[in-house]
Amino acid sequence: MAKRKRKPIVAVVGRPNVGKSSLFNCLAGEQISIVKDTPGITRDRIYADVSWLDTQFTLIDTGGIEPDSKDIILSQMREQAQIAIDTADVIIFMVDVKQGLVDSDSKVADMLRRSHKPVVLCVNKVDQYEKYMADTFEFYNLGIGEPIPVSAANRQGLGELLDSVVAYFPQEEAFEEEDERPRIAIVGKPNVGKSSIINKLIGENRLIVSDIAGTTRDAVDAEVVYNKKEYIFIDTAGLRRKKTIKEELEKFMIIRTVSAVERADVVILVIDATEGVTDQDAKIAGIAHDRGKGVIIAVNKWDLIEKDNKTVNEFTAKIRDMLAYMPYAEIIYISAATGQRLTKLYDMIDMVIESQNLRVGTGVLNEIMSEAVTMQQPPADKGKRLRLYYITQVGVKPPTFVIFVNDRELMHFSYTRYIENRIRDAFEFKGTPLKFIIRERKDNE
Repeated sequence: MAKRKRKPIVAVVGRPNVGKSSLFNCLAGEQISIVKDTPGITRDRIYADVSWLDTQFTLIDTGGIEPDSKDIILSQMREQAQIAIDTADVIIFMVDVKQGLVDSDSKVADMLRRSHKPVVLCVNKVDQYEKYMADTFEFYNLGIGEPIPVSAANRQGLGELLDSVVAYFPQEEAFEEEDERPRIAIVGKPNVGKSSIINKLIGENRLIVSDIAGTTRDAVDAEVVYNKKEYIFIDTAGLRRKKTIKEELEKFMIIRTVSAVERADVVILVIDATEGVTDQDAKIAGIAHDRGKGVIIAVNKWDLIEKDNKTVNEFTAKIRDMLAYMPYAEIIYISAATGQRLTKLYDMIDMVIESQNLRVGTGVLNEIMSEAVTMQQPPADKGKRLRLYYITQVGVKPPTFVIFVNDRELMHFSYTRYIENRIRDAFEFKGTPLKFIIRERKDNE
């Protein structure tokens, strides 16, 4: 296994209405943190991959919380700050020049200062530099460094802000881990049994499983040896706090999930058999899919389901339908309470890791491709037909292929999927997505 690279994580923290989402949308380059009320949308994007001066990082938006009383505002800000402290490498603390320095800003600044995490102080809404510049100096009183004036709405000052953020990232080597043991993130909605599964796998009550509101737990790494092989399980259990409404809980959970998935090789998505597969499961699965991770879907509490000879097939069909974008995911039916099939998870993890690292020779790939083209002619548009010249594998985790064609516009998604399916027919690639890069090569090159 190659050295593991990990992208730094940057979180944006601040009071409601200071412009966190505007900044997030600016940096992410698209309007993606608009929270829709439509049930069943696949994912509310509160995280995005951003690149600045050849440096890539994951940006997390903790916005979207609009409590009505000052006490709740402060407690929610502290909650956001705590999550940022737990998960982020650098924190952007956003304040509002027009509202000035308020008490809750100071209290959150105290928390951030004590965390010893790098904090970049971002003063938003400085849309007229001369008019507001003097007011930004007030924020020196927070004691967390130099205030950087920006206007997210007008896209001003963002370069200086990003320079300050990137300056805190450790050197490239610090984000490479020599540790080659497979890392498995156990993710899923609250109370689907993630901690119980890890407890059973470890054979000791390492993680406190409790339904008491108010217990908080961070992601915990557990080392497990099974059949003389070592595995590291990343648990994302936790985040049960008083006075937390469901939407906030989901948002915080997704922040933790992004952080855990980023560090993992394989993601086990735990689904509650008694509830069936839900929109929220689809959101969480989407995070792993977006990041090209191996995926196993573990349907827990299977012992509680009344079964006949069709039950598994019907449940599997529902999962495949809801998670149609990841047909490669492996599915296993387990019970953390009885231990049913839990040890089979290890065989599945090994198989997925093998798939993620599988390399296929260029000669074999080109044979598969030319046979596929013979069986199903490539699409044409306005008299011009797509031609596929050459395919080669350029990476693993996930397996990544480059296909050279005469015209990228003609390489529709459906034809790429067709080629992918032919490669999977030959080599399966169980549990891992495949990535395809389409390059143009003119006939005379």
